[in-house]
Amino acid sequence: MATSTITIASNQTVVLDAKTVGTDPITVNFTGEGGNLDLENLPPHSSNTPWPHIAITGDFGGSSTNVVTFINASKLSTSISGITYSSTTNLTTISLTDNIGNPIATITAPNDIYNVGSKYTTLGAVANTNSNGQLTVCFLADSMIATPKGAVAVQDLHAGDEVLTYVDGEASVSTLSWAGMAHCTVNPALPDDMAGYPVRIVKDAIADGVPYKDMLLTAEHCLFFNGMFVPARMLVNGSSIFYDKSITSYTYYHIETPDHAVIMADGMLTESYLDTGNRRSFTQKGNVIQLGGAAKSWQADAAAPLCVDWDAAKAIFTQIAVRTPQGSYTAPRTTHAPELHLVTERGATIWPANCKNDTYNFILPANTQVVRIVSRASRPADVIGPFVDDRRTLGVAVAEVTLLSAAKHQAITAHLQAEKPEGWHATDWTDCAWTNGNAALPLPAQDTQGAICMLSVKIRAAGPYLADDTTQDVAAKTA
Repeated sequence: MATSTITIASNQTVVLDAKTVGTDPITVNFTGEGGNLDLENLPPHSSNTPWPHIAITGDFGGSSTNVVTFINASKLSTSISGITYSSTTNLTTISLTDNIGNPIATITAPNDIYNVGSKYTTLGAVANTNSNGQLTVCFLADSMIATPKGAVAVQDLHAGDEVLTYVDGEASVSTLSWAGMAHCTVNPALPDDMAGYPVRIVKDAIADGVPYKDMLLTAEHCLFFNGMFVPARMLVNGSSIFYDKSITSYTYYHIETPDHAVIMADGMLTESYLDTGNRRSFTQKGNVIQLGGAAKSWQADAAAPLCVDWDAAKAIFTQIAVRTPQGSYTAPRTTHAPELHLVTERGATIWPANCKNDTYNFILPANTQVVRIVSRASRPADVIGPFVDDRRTLGVAVAEVTLLSAAKHQAITAHLQAEKPEGWHATDWTDCAWTNGNAALPLPAQDTQGAICMLSVKIRAAGPYLADDTTQDVAAKTA
């Protein structure tokens, strides 16, 4: 039995059809990046039509962009087909089986490409069925995607179907390389933009006929404006674009073109799927299954830049808000009063004895070893506007902290170190750091033991904060 060798160079696709390929073993050698091996028409096990063993060599798995794609593989079971790794041979073996457990074929590849020992032991785990907790970027059902044959509901599209893509306003045809689906259940304990509520863009919100019907998509899904992609969450105005809280559980879909592209949904320019590492949070749609392929990035692979610039996003946001019945965006009521106080490890609340030039002085009981700096806290995206791509919960920016006792004055700098105590935001600043509204600050035990001390806290910045301490109602609306 002879072994044939197929070499796949960079950006090359080789097709093997089960209906025509022989039964001799095949070695597939990936010599570059972006290569694709298409295995078509995988049959169920049959003594009359055995599938050859395929040995993959070269660069595959891990960070490689080479892939193996199964076409017309409806009889291939991703939940039964298993993956094993042998440390003796340093080979990963993928055992393909049909829906009733009959063996179809085996594929071997070098190294432990799927980290079998701790994670992936079935084909389903590497063929887009398990979640890795990434942000969701998708359409909801009945989003109408522009294709050469007219608008088609996103849930009816599959790999191999054609869609229209747009460059500089000119339409061209692209073939879908992948389509996936998953389910979301909203977590109302999180902020709206992170809870999973879908964003509803009402008919004509952007322009007359754009979108031409209400559009539903996830908060991270991007819309295309002025040569840039803008996440939907940054355009929520609570009127024409809002979190639809009437929907708390739903299935969402995404479609991928060979390269990230501008596509049209419901008459609105938006994006195809960009796999930044969350493909496995989807279940494969249709009968095309793909293995391998490295995660992509906005910096290197996006069809247009991702806009998170405050001024640029605000200009688009304002342009949309002008079209609402109110004619503008109503910002929430805010305050700059931090209500700053300390809480000791014993639970005692300490309010400042005085404040001068933004320096707050607190009298500490003897033997205080840890205090928590507690204040109001809000997210810039909530108090300034969703066009601000800063969703940190910010309390106060603390600069110098000094512990004053009868014996000495000592600078406290734990919050300024690279490794900060709990409750502090990481920062490149060296002279101050933001709390999250409740941050721990350890004190030197030898200086507080048996002695009443004063803690002096210099505040560099505070607020604005939502005046009513609610962060969700401003940009949310129930349909």
